Amino acid sequence: MIIRSILLLMIVAVLAGCASTAPPGNPHNLCSIFKEKPSWYEAAKKSQERWGTPTQVMMAIMYQESSFQHDARPAWEWFLFIPLGRPTSAYGYAQALDAVWDEYVEEAGSFFSDRDDFEDAIDFIGWYNHKSRRLNKVSLWRADLLYLNYHEGWGGYRRGSWKSKAWLRKTAAKVAWRASEYGEQLRRCSI
Repeated sequence: MIIRSILLLMIVAVLAGCASTAPPGNPHNLCSIFKEKPSWYEAAKKSQERWGTPTQVMMAIMYQESSFQHDARPAWEWFLFIPLGRPTSAYGYAQALDAVWDEYVEEAGSFFSDRDDFEDAIDFIGWYNHKSRRLNKVSLWRADLLYLNYHEGWGGYRRGSWKSKAWLRKTAAKVAWRASEYGEQLRRCSI
């Protein structure tokens, strides 16, 4: 009887874990996201309090990076029919690279931090933006400039590597637009 109960609890835990990693049903509305996933609201609020980045900015960056898919990765590169591997080590909600994730864990996370855990991923984005502010003097309200730091790295942003990438500037503008929309939605929410 005890073994059967333990097995049942394990199955329920696994199924609950699977259900909680599904992307939100309406990723275009921040109120809808937080109503569907209240733990995400708490995690985003906690990261905002810790690092200062507005919730809507962090969520807009996460939407752009992974569309809220916990196990997102870059697509495989191919030569004819031969797989060459993935272009980067980016993984998870935040699409954090291995080396930068390791830096986050060492400076601000914990040994148990995981890129496919929403709370850890949103905290990573807050941390990254905090460092962008400190290193490159970018306002935590400038979603476009924070995204350029996020995409190009702190050094790449300083060197202006993004200036020759029209597609990236357009993407950064889209992140800023989404952050603005999310911000307006969040102000009208009753969470």
